[in-house]
Amino acid sequence: MMLTNDLLISRGEVLQQLEGYLKDNIYTFLKKVEDSWQPADYLPDSRRDTFFDEVKELREKAGSLSYDLLAVLIGDTITEEALPNYEAWFHELDDLNRDRNNGWAQWIRGWTAEENRHGDLLNRYLYLSGRVNMREFEFSTQHLINDGFDLGTAHDPYRAFVYTSYQEMATNVSHRRVGQLARQAGDDGLSKICGMIAGDENRHARAYKTFVEKIFELDPSEMMLAFEDMMRKKIVMPAHYMRELGIDMGKTFGHFTDAAQRIGVYTSADYTDILDTLISDWKIEHITDLTGPAEKARDYVMALPARLRRVSDRMTVPKLEYKFKWIS
Repeated sequence: MMLTNDLLISRGEVLQQLEGYLKDNIYTFLKKVEDSWQPADYLPDSRRDTFFDEVKELREKAGSLSYDLLAVLIGDTITEEALPNYEAWFHELDDLNRDRNNGWAQWIRGWTAEENRHGDLLNRYLYLSGRVNMREFEFSTQHLINDGFDLGTAHDPYRAFVYTSYQEMATNVSHRRVGQLARQAGDDGLSKICGMIAGDENRHARAYKTFVEKIFELDPSEMMLAFEDMMRKKIVMPAHYMRELGIDMGKTFGHFTDAAQRIGVYTSADYTDILDTLISDWKIEHITDLTGPAEKARDYVMALPARLRRVSDRMTVPKLEYKFKWIS
Protein backbone atom coordinates (compact mmCIF):
# COMPACT_ATOMS: atom_id res chain seq x y z
CA MET A 1 0.00 0.00 0.00
CA MET A 2 1.44 3.39 -1.00
CA LEU A 3 0.12 6.44 0.84
CA THR A 4 -0.91 9.69 -0.80
CA ASN A 5 -0.34 13.02 0.90
CA ASP A 6 -3.99 13.11 1.89
CA LEU A 7 -3.87 9.78 3.71
CA LEU A 8 -2.24 9.75 7.10
CA ILE A 9 -1.30 6.63 8.99
CA SER A 10 0.07 6.33 12.50
CA ARG A 11 3.36 4.67 13.31
CA GLY A 12 1.46 2.08 15.31
CA GLU A 13 -0.65 1.16 12.28
CA VAL A 14 2.46 0.85 10.12
CA LEU A 15 4.20 -1.42 12.60
CA GLN A 16 1.04 -3.47 12.97
CA GLN A 17 0.95 -4.00 9.21
CA LEU A 18 4.62 -5.07 9.24
CA GLU A 19 4.22 -7.34 12.26
CA GLY A 20 2.83 -10.21 10.22
CA TYR A 21 5.64 -9.94 7.68
CA LEU A 22 8.22 -9.97 10.47
CA LYS A 23 6.66 -12.97 12.16
CA ASP A 24 6.59 -14.93 8.89
CA ASN A 25 10.20 -14.06 8.06
CA ILE A 26 11.80 -13.99 11.51
CA TYR A 27 14.29 -16.74 10.66
CA THR A 28 15.42 -14.89 7.57
CA PHE A 29 16.95 -12.38 9.97
CA LEU A 30 17.70 -14.60 12.96
CA LYS A 31 19.04 -18.12 13.37
CA LYS A 32 17.35 -20.76 15.47
CA VAL A 33 19.12 -21.40 18.75
CA GLU A 34 20.00 -24.96 17.80
CA ASP A 35 21.64 -23.71 14.59
CA SER A 36 23.66 -20.92 16.24
CA TRP A 37 27.32 -20.82 17.17
CA GLN A 38 28.13 -20.47 20.86
CA PRO A 39 31.11 -18.81 22.61
CA ALA A 40 32.38 -22.19 23.79
CA ASP A 41 32.92 -23.19 20.15
CA TYR A 42 35.84 -20.73 19.83
CA LEU A 43 37.61 -20.97 23.18
CA PRO A 44 39.64 -23.58 25.06
CA ASP A 45 37.44 -26.22 26.73
CA SER A 46 38.21 -26.38 30.46
CA ARG A 47 37.06 -30.02 30.59
CA ARG A 48 39.94 -31.17 28.41
CA ASP A 49 43.39 -32.19 29.56
CA THR A 50 44.74 -29.91 26.83
CA PHE A 51 43.03 -26.84 28.31
CA PHE A 52 46.17 -25.23 29.79
CA ASP A 53 48.16 -25.85 26.62
CA GLU A 54 45.38 -24.22 24.58
CA VAL A 55 45.27 -21.23 26.93
CA LYS A 56 49.05 -20.88 26.67
CA GLU A 57 48.78 -20.82 22.88
CA LEU A 58 45.95 -18.26 23.02
CA ARG A 59 48.06 -16.03 25.29
CA GLU A 60 51.08 -16.27 23.02
CA LYS A 61 49.04 -15.23 19.98
CA ALA A 62 47.28 -12.46 21.90
CA GLY A 63 50.71 -11.11 22.81
CA SER A 64 51.24 -10.18 19.16
CA LEU A 65 48.34 -7.69 19.09
CA SER A 66 49.38 -4.04 18.94
CA TYR A 67 48.45 -1.69 21.79
CA ASP A 68 45.90 0.21 19.70
CA LEU A 69 44.35 -3.00 18.36
CA LEU A 70 43.96 -4.39 21.87
CA ALA A 71 42.45 -1.10 23.06
CA VAL A 72 39.91 -1.14 20.22
CA LEU A 73 39.06 -4.78 20.93
CA ILE A 74 38.45 -3.93 24.60
CA GLY A 75 36.29 -0.94 23.66
CA ASP A 76 34.29 -3.09 21.26
CA THR A 77 33.80 -5.65 24.01
CA ILE A 78 32.59 -3.06 26.53
CA THR A 79 30.14 -1.84 23.89
CA GLU A 80 28.82 -5.38 23.41
CA GLU A 81 28.64 -5.97 27.17
CA ALA A 82 26.25 -3.01 27.59
CA LEU A 83 23.52 -5.11 25.98
CA PRO A 84 21.05 -4.63 28.88
CA ASN A 85 20.80 -0.95 27.89
CA TYR A 86 20.00 -1.76 24.28
CA GLU A 87 17.25 -4.23 25.09
CA ALA A 88 15.68 -1.82 27.59
CA TRP A 89 15.80 0.93 24.93
CA PHE A 90 13.84 -1.24 22.51
CA HIS A 91 11.13 -1.84 25.07
CA GLU A 92 10.77 1.92 25.58
CA LEU A 93 9.94 2.57 21.92
CA ASP A 94 6.39 3.69 21.22
CA ASP A 95 4.06 1.40 19.24
CA LEU A 96 6.11 -1.79 19.65
CA ASN A 97 3.58 -4.23 21.08
CA ARG A 98 4.96 -6.05 24.09
CA ASP A 99 2.61 -9.04 23.75
CA ARG A 100 4.87 -12.08 24.10
CA ASN A 101 3.63 -13.64 20.85
CA ASN A 102 3.84 -10.43 18.83
CA GLY A 103 6.36 -10.47 15.98
CA TRP A 104 8.14 -7.37 17.26
CA ALA A 105 8.48 -8.88 20.75
CA GLN A 106 9.87 -12.06 19.20
CA TRP A 107 12.37 -10.00 17.21
CA ILE A 108 13.58 -8.08 20.28
CA ARG A 109 14.10 -11.28 22.26
CA GLY A 110 15.77 -13.10 19.37
CA TRP A 111 18.05 -10.17 18.52
CA THR A 112 19.03 -9.82 22.19
CA ALA A 113 19.77 -13.54 22.49
CA GLU A 114 22.08 -13.46 19.47
CA GLU A 115 23.84 -10.27 20.56
CA ASN A 116 24.36 -11.61 24.07
CA ARG A 117 26.85 -14.16 22.75
CA HIS A 118 29.14 -11.42 21.45
CA GLY A 119 30.04 -9.95 24.82
CA ASP A 120 30.33 -13.39 26.38
CA LEU A 121 32.81 -14.57 23.76
CA LEU A 122 34.97 -11.44 23.67
CA ASN A 123 34.98 -11.13 27.46
CA ARG A 124 36.29 -14.67 27.89
CA TYR A 125 38.93 -14.13 25.22
CA LEU A 126 40.19 -10.98 26.96
CA TYR A 127 40.26 -12.76 30.32
CA LEU A 128 42.30 -15.67 28.95
CA SER A 129 44.64 -13.39 26.97
CA GLY A 130 46.39 -12.22 30.13
CA ARG A 131 46.86 -8.74 28.69
CA VAL A 132 43.86 -7.00 30.24
CA ASN A 133 43.24 -5.52 33.68
CA MET A 134 39.82 -7.16 33.96
CA ARG A 135 38.80 -5.18 37.04
CA GLU A 136 39.29 -1.86 35.20
CA PHE A 137 37.50 -3.33 32.17
CA GLU A 138 34.59 -4.36 34.39
CA PHE A 139 34.39 -0.90 35.97
CA SER A 140 34.01 0.59 32.47
CA THR A 141 31.30 -1.91 31.57
CA GLN A 142 29.33 -1.18 34.73
CA HIS A 143 29.75 2.56 34.21
CA LEU A 144 28.45 2.31 30.64
CA ILE A 145 25.33 0.39 31.67
CA ASN A 146 24.80 2.70 34.64
CA ASP A 147 25.28 5.92 32.64
CA GLY A 148 22.98 4.85 29.79
CA PHE A 149 22.96 6.75 26.52
CA ASP A 150 21.12 9.33 24.46
CA LEU A 151 20.81 8.21 20.84
CA GLY A 152 18.53 11.04 19.73
CA THR A 153 15.69 8.71 18.74
CA ALA A 154 13.28 9.76 21.53
CA HIS A 155 10.61 7.02 21.58
CA ASP A 156 10.19 6.89 17.81
CA PRO A 157 10.60 3.47 16.12
CA TYR A 158 11.24 5.10 12.71
CA ARG A 159 14.26 6.96 14.06
CA ALA A 160 15.31 3.90 16.04
CA PHE A 161 15.38 1.74 12.91
CA VAL A 162 17.51 4.31 11.08
CA TYR A 163 19.87 4.25 14.04
CA THR A 164 20.08 0.46 14.28
CA SER A 165 20.59 0.11 10.51
CA TYR A 166 23.56 2.45 10.79
CA GLN A 167 24.92 1.02 14.02
CA GLU A 168 24.77 -2.62 12.95
CA MET A 169 26.64 -1.75 9.75
CA ALA A 170 29.25 0.15 11.76
CA THR A 171 29.80 -2.73 14.20
CA ASN A 172 30.11 -5.12 11.26
CA VAL A 173 32.90 -2.93 9.86
CA SER A 174 34.66 -2.64 13.22
CA HIS A 175 34.60 -6.34 14.12
CA ARG A 176 35.54 -7.39 10.59
CA ARG A 177 38.54 -5.03 10.51
CA VAL A 178 39.72 -6.08 13.96
CA GLY A 179 39.57 -9.67 12.71
CA GLN A 180 41.63 -8.82 9.64
CA LEU A 181 44.27 -7.07 11.75
CA ALA A 182 44.32 -9.97 14.20
CA ARG A 183 45.00 -12.38 11.34
CA GLN A 184 47.85 -10.18 10.11
CA ALA A 185 49.27 -10.27 13.65
CA GLY A 186 49.11 -14.07 13.68
CA ASP A 187 46.06 -14.52 15.93
CA ASP A 188 43.81 -16.69 13.75
CA GLY A 189 41.63 -17.59 16.73
CA LEU A 190 40.68 -13.98 17.40
CA SER A 191 40.20 -13.45 13.68
CA LYS A 192 37.60 -16.25 13.60
CA ILE A 193 35.88 -14.84 16.69
CA CYS A 194 35.57 -11.38 15.14
CA GLY A 195 34.44 -12.88 11.84
CA MET A 196 31.57 -14.75 13.46
CA ILE A 197 30.44 -11.66 15.36
CA ALA A 198 30.70 -9.50 12.22
CA GLY A 199 28.50 -12.03 10.41
CA ASP A 200 25.78 -11.59 13.04
CA GLU A 201 26.02 -7.82 12.81
CA ASN A 202 25.70 -7.94 9.03
CA ARG A 203 22.58 -10.12 9.26
CA HIS A 204 21.05 -7.81 11.85
CA ALA A 205 21.83 -4.79 9.66
CA ARG A 206 19.93 -6.44 6.80
CA ALA A 207 16.95 -6.87 9.11
CA TYR A 208 16.81 -3.25 10.23
CA LYS A 209 17.40 -1.98 6.70
CA THR A 210 14.48 -4.13 5.56
CA PHE A 211 12.24 -2.68 8.29
CA VAL A 212 13.05 0.84 7.06
CA GLU A 213 12.53 -0.18 3.43
CA LYS A 214 9.06 -1.53 4.28
CA ILE A 215 8.17 1.62 6.21
CA PHE A 216 9.21 3.75 3.23
CA GLU A 217 6.62 1.81 1.19
CA LEU A 218 3.84 2.50 3.71
CA ASP A 219 4.69 5.90 5.16
CA PRO A 220 7.33 7.53 2.92
CA SER A 221 7.13 11.14 4.11
CA GLU A 222 7.35 10.40 7.82
CA MET A 223 10.13 7.88 7.25
CA MET A 224 12.07 10.42 5.17
CA LEU A 225 11.69 13.07 7.86
CA ALA A 226 12.94 10.60 10.48
CA PHE A 227 15.95 9.73 8.32
CA GLU A 228 16.82 13.40 7.85
CA ASP A 229 16.43 14.13 11.56
CA MET A 230 18.82 11.35 12.56
CA MET A 231 21.41 12.48 10.02
CA ARG A 232 21.21 16.10 11.15
CA LYS A 233 21.89 14.97 14.71
CA LYS A 234 24.62 12.60 13.51
CA ILE A 235 24.59 8.96 14.48
CA VAL A 236 26.39 8.55 17.80
CA MET A 237 27.80 5.22 18.88
CA PRO A 238 25.98 3.52 21.77
CA ALA A 239 29.17 3.62 23.88
CA HIS A 240 29.62 7.40 23.55
CA TYR A 241 29.50 7.76 27.36
CA MET A 242 32.30 5.17 27.82
CA ARG A 243 34.70 5.97 30.63
CA GLU A 244 37.28 4.44 32.90
CA LEU A 245 37.18 4.54 36.68
CA GLY A 246 37.86 8.08 37.87
CA ILE A 247 37.52 9.57 34.36
CA ASP A 248 34.74 11.94 33.28
CA MET A 249 31.88 10.38 31.33
CA GLY A 250 32.65 10.14 27.59
CA LYS A 251 36.35 11.01 27.71
CA THR A 252 37.55 7.43 27.30
CA PHE A 253 35.31 7.01 24.26
CA GLY A 254 37.19 9.80 22.51
CA HIS A 255 40.52 8.04 23.07
CA PHE A 256 38.97 4.75 21.93
CA THR A 257 37.78 6.28 18.65
CA ASP A 258 41.20 7.90 18.14
CA ALA A 259 42.81 4.46 18.39
CA ALA A 260 40.25 3.04 15.94
CA GLN A 261 41.06 5.79 13.44
CA ARG A 262 44.82 5.36 13.82
CA ILE A 263 44.69 1.70 12.81
CA GLY A 264 41.83 2.11 10.30
CA VAL A 265 39.24 0.00 12.14
CA TYR A 266 36.51 2.63 11.89
CA THR A 267 37.02 6.09 10.39
CA SER A 268 35.05 9.14 9.33
CA ALA A 269 35.20 7.78 5.76
CA ASP A 270 33.43 4.61 6.95
CA TYR A 271 30.67 6.74 8.46
CA THR A 272 30.06 8.38 5.09
CA ASP A 273 30.33 5.10 3.19
CA ILE A 274 27.55 3.65 5.37
CA LEU A 275 25.35 6.65 4.60
CA ASP A 276 26.00 6.16 0.88
CA THR A 277 24.99 2.51 1.20
CA LEU A 278 21.74 3.34 3.01
CA ILE A 279 20.82 5.98 0.44
CA SER A 280 21.40 3.43 -2.33
CA ASP A 281 19.75 0.45 -0.61
CA TRP A 282 16.66 2.44 0.37
CA LYS A 283 16.49 3.99 -3.13
CA ILE A 284 16.08 7.42 -1.57
CA GLU A 285 16.38 9.20 -4.92
CA HIS A 286 13.39 7.32 -6.36
CA ILE A 287 10.87 7.44 -3.50
CA THR A 288 7.58 9.06 -4.56
CA ASP A 289 4.49 10.61 -2.92
CA LEU A 290 6.50 12.79 -0.55
CA THR A 291 5.16 15.90 1.12
CA GLY A 292 6.92 19.23 0.62
CA PRO A 293 8.87 18.98 3.90
CA ALA A 294 9.82 15.39 3.09
CA GLU A 295 11.13 16.44 -0.35
CA LYS A 296 13.37 18.98 1.39
CA ALA A 297 14.46 16.28 3.81
CA ARG A 298 15.42 14.08 0.86
CA ASP A 299 17.44 16.92 -0.68
CA TYR A 300 19.36 17.30 2.57
CA VAL A 301 20.12 13.58 2.87
CA MET A 302 21.18 13.26 -0.77
CA ALA A 303 23.64 16.18 -0.46
CA LEU A 304 25.06 15.08 2.88
CA PRO A 305 27.69 12.50 1.78
CA ALA A 306 29.55 15.07 -0.33
CA ARG A 307 29.55 17.51 2.59
CA LEU A 308 30.82 14.85 4.99
CA ARG A 309 33.63 13.89 2.62
CA ARG A 310 34.80 17.47 2.35
CA VAL A 311 35.01 17.62 6.14
CA SER A 312 36.68 14.20 6.31
CA ASP A 313 39.34 15.21 3.79
CA ARG A 314 40.44 18.00 6.12
CA MET A 315 40.67 15.77 9.18
CA THR A 316 44.01 14.43 10.37
CA VAL A 317 44.59 11.06 11.99
CA PRO A 318 45.01 11.67 15.74
CA LYS A 319 48.63 11.18 16.81
CA LEU A 320 48.25 11.41 20.56
CA GLU A 321 48.52 8.02 22.19
CA TYR A 322 46.62 7.44 25.41
CA LYS A 323 47.41 4.87 28.11
CA PHE A 324 44.21 3.02 28.96
CA LYS A 325 43.69 1.69 32.46
CA TRP A 326 42.35 -1.49 30.87
CA ILE A 327 45.75 -2.58 29.58
CA SER A 328 48.32 -3.79 32.09
